[in-house]
Amino acid sequence: MTTPTTTPLIVIGANWCPDCRRAKTFLGEQRVPYEWIDLETHPEYVERVQELNGGSRTIPTIIFPDGTHLAEPGNDELADKLGLARHASSSSYDVIVIGGGPTGLTAAIYAARENESVVIIEKSAVGGQAGVTERLDNYPGFPDGVAGHELADRMRRQAERYGVEILQAVGVTELTREDDEWTSVTTSTGAHYRARAVLVATGSLYRRTGADGEAELIGAGIHFCATCDGPFYRDADELVVIGGGNSGLEEGLFLTQFARHVSVVEYADALTASRMVQDKVAQNPAMSTLTSTAVVGFDKGEGGKLTGVVLEDRRSGERRTHQAQGAFVFIGLDPNTDFLRDALTLDEDGFVVTDEQFLTSMPGVYAAGDVRRGSTKQLASAVGEGAAVALAMRYHLERVGAGR
Repeated sequence: MTTPTTTPLIVIGANWCPDCRRAKTFLGEQRVPYEWIDLETHPEYVERVQELNGGSRTIPTIIFPDGTHLAEPGNDELADKLGLARHASSSSYDVIVIGGGPTGLTAAIYAARENESVVIIEKSAVGGQAGVTERLDNYPGFPDGVAGHELADRMRRQAERYGVEILQAVGVTELTREDDEWTSVTTSTGAHYRARAVLVATGSLYRRTGADGEAELIGAGIHFCATCDGPFYRDADELVVIGGGNSGLEEGLFLTQFARHVSVVEYADALTASRMVQDKVAQNPAMSTLTSTAVVGFDKGEGGKLTGVVLEDRRSGERRTHQAQGAFVFIGLDPNTDFLRDALTLDEDGFVVTDEQFLTSMPGVYAAGDVRRGSTKQLASAVGEGAAVALAMRYHLERVGAGR
């Protein structure tokens, strides 16, 4: 049997397999291209899996460009195999940036240009939400728009040019104040780093619907990133986008290049996206919208795949199943602050509370970007906050005598 070579990495598994969904999510977060082979659709690959694994049908089996493979790898094993930098070169820095999105990258660039030693610790891939956005049309300086991954890669290269270290696939588990000068950061790899200034720029995560059947279908028909998973639905008859804001409508428009039709479902009585985006949707014959409609469940068919979305008309209470091959959820964001609940003051929604200088309740610790209470959740302002907080941290470093 000939192994496909259309992409540099191949994942063989099944949609019902939780470890397969986890591995696909990890690769998607790291923006690693791969080909997905579902054994239920392509049973002929069972032989290949057994051949690689000494007769075992272990999945996922992931085949790398050099011909090597991993069977049922954890995220740490995958990260190491992909060659992601996960350990810093030093134990102490002037600035530790937690989060490698546009805010964190901008702050790191500004700080490094001041000859401050800087390390970025990023749980997923550098670029944050912007990095997985298909196209950014409102970022200054790009009159024709720019792909999210391209902008993220440019910012990363700029940071590395100034000597910023970047750790990927590394989470932060604890933040503690050592003394009047140092803050300690503990990572998911068990490492401990300290810095005189720390920036929390961890952004937010996509919110889930909480509807029946959602959890078991994530990655098997339910997704939160059209850029990552939209191509898997090429020639699909119907996709559902949940959420009528800018993100939902823009991602829905993107999905029409793959599916024959996309329906947008909005809980409120009207769409909340900007008028310009609404007009684009209204003019697209491959899209339709349903307002005053609640998502109450997801149906699963043979093989553990999504077959439909259970909708409830909020006016009449009538329920029906909307047949669809995939559902993409865009109903808001939750801040990535679980590791901070015992360390910093958070508001009722979990966003970090800061003063006008981006300082949190812990001395020497700052927060900026989408994770901060009051931020606008826009790319341009995230970059602006990154520059502003870098200046605030510079003044702090001067006060504690960390200038080089």
